[in-house]
Order: sequence, then C-alpha cells, then structure tokens
Amino acid sequence: MANGPQLALRPGSPAAYRGALVGVADGSRESRISRRIYLTALIYTAVLSAICVLLLTTGIDGGALFSGYRPDRDTLARITAFTAVFMLSYGWLWYRVRQALLRRVAGLSEIELRSVFESRMDRPFDLHAILAVHSERRIRVIDMIGRRGRSLTLASVYMAYVYLRIASGSEPRFLTAAVADGLLDAIVTGWLYVIAFDSNGIFGRIIYGAPSRIMDGTLGRANLLSVVTLWNAFKFVMVPLGARLAPLFPHRHYAALFGFIWISYQVADTMAEVVGCTLGKQTLRVWGIGQVNRKSVAGTWACFLGSMSACLLIIWASDLPLSWLGLALAVSVSNTVFELWSPRGTDDFTMATANGLLCWVFGLLGA
Repeated sequence: MANGPQLALRPGSPAAYRGALVGVADGSRESRISRRIYLTALIYTAVLSAICVLLLTTGIDGGALFSGYRPDRDTLARITAFTAVFMLSYGWLWYRVRQALLRRVAGLSEIELRSVFESRMDRPFDLHAILAVHSERRIRVIDMIGRRGRSLTLASVYMAYVYLRIASGSEPRFLTAAVADGLLDAIVTGWLYVIAFDSNGIFGRIIYGAPSRIMDGTLGRANLLSVVTLWNAFKFVMVPLGARLAPLFPHRHYAALFGFIWISYQVADTMAEVVGCTLGKQTLRVWGIGQVNRKSVAGTWACFLGSMSACLLIIWASDLPLSWLGLALAVSVSNTVFELWSPRGTDDFTMATANGLLCWVFGLLGA
C-alpha cells in the first residue's frame, strides 16, 4: 500500500504529468512573478551598462559614484579572471557536486534531475510530486550545499578584497572607490544571470545549477536572480551611506565598519540556512519568492549567534572600545529580524542596508 501512491506520483509517470499540468495552470501567478523579476533585472542591468558606457566613452564626470573612474588593464584582467574562475569554472564544479548529491543521496531519477536543472518556466515542474517520494530534509540540505558552496566563494573573494583594501589605509573615500571597482563586476555578473535565465542547456546549469533551490519550485531561478540583482544594487547604496559614515569615524575604524555592515550579515545569513536545513524544524511560515516558504527557530537563533560572534571577533581583532558591544548587539538583532521577516530573495539587501544605517546612527551618537 505504501509504495503504490509513491510510484503513481513519481515525475515522468502519466499521473504525475497530469498533476503537473494542473500545477502549471495554478502556477500562472508564479510565472508572472518570475517574468516581472526577470524584466526588472534586465532593465536594471541594461541601464547600469548604459551609464558605464556613457561615462567611459564621453569622459563625463560620474559625480559622487564614479568620479574619475577609469578601469585599467589590471582591473579588466581581474574581472576576466574572476568571471572565468569563480563564475564559470566554480559554477560548473558546484553544479556537478549538487547533481551527484541529488542522484546518490536524495535518490532523484534522471527525469527528475533534468526538471530540477531546467529553467522550470517552459514545461511542468511538480515540486509536490518530488517531495512525495524523496526526503524534504535531504533536498533542503543539498540545496544549501550547492547554494552556499558557490556563493560563499564569490562573496568571500569580494569581501576579502574590499576589507583588505580598506584596512590598508589606501581607501580615502571609504567604500566609494571600492564600489566603483565593482561596477564592471556587477555588470558582467548581472548579464550572465539575465542571459542564462531561460537556458536549459549547459550555460544555464553553470550559472543556476548550483544555487537555484528545488524548494523554490517554479520560482527557483527568479529567487536567485532577485538576490543577485539586489546584491549588486547594495554596492551602490553603500556609496551615499559610506559618504556619511566617513566623517563620523577615524580611518582606523573603516575596516571594522565594513565588517559590521557586510561580513556580519553574510555570516548570519549563512548560519541561518546551514543550521536551519540540517537541525531545524521548518515551522515558521514566511512570505516571499518561492513555492515553499518556511524557516526554523533553530536557524533564527543561529542567525543571531553567528552575527554576534562575527561582530565580537571584529571588535577583538580591531581593538575597539566597549561601546561597540552595543552596536554589535543592535546589528545582530537587526540581522535576525530582517533575515526572518524580509520577503525571501530580498534579505541580502535589507540586512546590509539596515546594518549601514545602524552604524550611521552609532556614529551620530558620538561613538
């Protein structure tokens, strides 16, 4: 009796296919959401590209954002190497790792694997049929491994570059020049994700194969595209924030500020997903981009403790005064609240922006 319903629901069977067609009709809303996110990312990336080309070809002053910015040969070489190694080569590596885990650990069939790594937009994708015959926890854990395995590499390289540059004292405009350096990175990354959005071939698997969650259903790639677009957008939000932070703090505190704003939320977000997937019970319903939107109490606690630990380490390493403990607590509470309550796909932006505003208030208070 137990095996009959499971086999009937297996994707690829007639019953599952009929159920998936019903899901497509019911999922027209998800298709519209996905297309809106895609068009928003496309327009944003196109506008950003046009601004960059205008500044580079006309010599017009870029104002506070890109004043005097001209990429040199070293910058172009760095972007080319970053794209080739971390976007393409690492993307292929982590796609294959995730594919192997889904096949051998979660037990997905070849038909199911094919549906998982496609765009999920032009044919039925029945998440419920997959969860009916496979362990949801195993799928969540493998989603997390693929997503964090590649994204942590990308984020760590970028944050290490900016942090070390600021810590060296060669960043008189705080984060402005570092963000300008990231302009072409953001454009190249944005176009890769936009172009690969509908690809069911090898290019789509390289870009989306590792980090696009099964648990997001039809909106898997839309969620990831939202995250990437907002991550790129925050680089530019930090410019006016950085301009207001710089006069409030001595230069020796700039690297610590960067750590409180960016590194703390990266650690918090990572710990929330890792602990939530492996140990937590998904009982907290949240809203946002995705078909299954649930989080856990264990992941929420891990978010707070991870953020607090990162902030305490920064305070110790930078030999900061005790008043920074209050900022550490405020940032950690903020990271936890925004990670839990922000619409899924937007928390990278909301967490980091809130952290920047808290640091600004901290500076205004004379700390």
